[in-house]
Amino acid sequence: MKRVLAVVYFFFLVSVAVAQTRVLPDFTELVDKQGPAVVNISTTQVIRGRGAAPLPFDEDDPMYEFFKRFMPRQPNGGMPREFENKSLGSGFIVSGDGYILTNAHVVDAADEITVRLTDKREFKAKVIGADKRTDVALIKIDANNLPTARLGDPNQLKVGEWVIAIGSPFGFDNSVTAGIVSAKGRSLPQESYVPFIQTDVAVNPGNSGGPLFNMRGEVVGVNSQIYSRSGGYMGLSFAIPIDVAMDIQNQLRAYGKVSRGRLGVVIQEVTRELAESLGLARPMGAIVNAVEKGGPADKAGLEAGDVILKFDGKAINSSGDLPRLVGSTKPGTKSMVQIWRKGSTKDVAVTVGEVPEEKVAANSRPGKGKGAADQEANRLGLVVSELTADQKRDLKLSNGLLIEDIRGSTSRADLRPGDIILAVISNGATTEIKTVEQFNKLLAQFDKSASVTLLVRRGDLQTFVTIKGMVNGGH
Repeated sequence: MKRVLAVVYFFFLVSVAVAQTRVLPDFTELVDKQGPAVVNISTTQVIRGRGAAPLPFDEDDPMYEFFKRFMPRQPNGGMPREFENKSLGSGFIVSGDGYILTNAHVVDAADEITVRLTDKREFKAKVIGADKRTDVALIKIDANNLPTARLGDPNQLKVGEWVIAIGSPFGFDNSVTAGIVSAKGRSLPQESYVPFIQTDVAVNPGNSGGPLFNMRGEVVGVNSQIYSRSGGYMGLSFAIPIDVAMDIQNQLRAYGKVSRGRLGVVIQEVTRELAESLGLARPMGAIVNAVEKGGPADKAGLEAGDVILKFDGKAINSSGDLPRLVGSTKPGTKSMVQIWRKGSTKDVAVTVGEVPEEKVAANSRPGKGKGAADQEANRLGLVVSELTADQKRDLKLSNGLLIEDIRGSTSRADLRPGDIILAVISNGATTEIKTVEQFNKLLAQFDKSASVTLLVRRGDLQTFVTIKGMVNGGH
């Protein structure tokens, strides 16, 4: 009996050891094999001032005291007319003849770039090309038979999977940090073309441009950004998927620049309320606010109010998907676009154009119209007036109502004095607004708790705004 218990206990200890091994992976072999392909990048930029200038930091900033003590100063307290600005970053070798991938912001405006390998050799590098929209750059050093990084497929990454970063945070060469994939396909503000990989791997200044590895020792991303309120790591870091980075690298290597597709539309996210107004089963796609006259979408027959559901057979789950898919399409390509229009789907062939970044509905804040305080608000809490002939001519509009003032709970909606209401959308139908009387009669048909979607002109752009419920009083 004792012998049986001893055997059981032995296997129990073995199973615990195996479980612990699975939970806490060993990165040593991966780092040993792939580490030599990671490089340190230091840049120097000569800043030429126009005379005395104050320090570029507030007095409570830790860097203020550093610059005050160590930066050469002019007698009048300003910065010198010329000094060198040094910065650090990381990168990794993608071909044995010296091509290195890094971030565009690492080498931006650099007058001199120095690459240091793990064997301490140093080389001067030149920029082959850089793409600020994706923050990818390709640089070259004069060397051969260099160790190269193995590339993986970021599409095979799973949320929760272990990943590691190797780079030079704060100049500490080949520092290794580990974590897991927190999310995939993240959209960040002002970053229309990259479906970022989010991780909790510790990434700090100097890690930029370094590789993100999976457990097979394959590069799946290029560390690019962190979310931080302090300037240091706070548990949120973002990497550019390696397939996106390599597509950019191929174009930079071949042409020195990146060519992107475009449709010539202004787009907006489809909210739940907007989906209900348009008759969609759920929020999906990207709604077209405006179509550039003479652009690819205009020539194909797309209209404001269309919802783009698919591009080249790929579903548009959110508006951020569209710029990435269109941008990666070669200009001149004929692509099929599935749209939702007036309660049904329709396929439209579009010849993709080239370059400018997709626009997003912008916000402005004009002042109130004259005499607004003396006018009565309608059921939405809006004081509106009809456009004059001169306004229609200047704005190149045939119809619309100018918002003079906003009262009641509507002030919480994304409407502003100076906006022009062009149309009301409900149950998939769009009604153009021409007079105040027509607008108020239309509003009278809605229940008090109903949501109303308006097509609004703001500046040179158009946007859809959904207002939940009517306000008391008024028409």
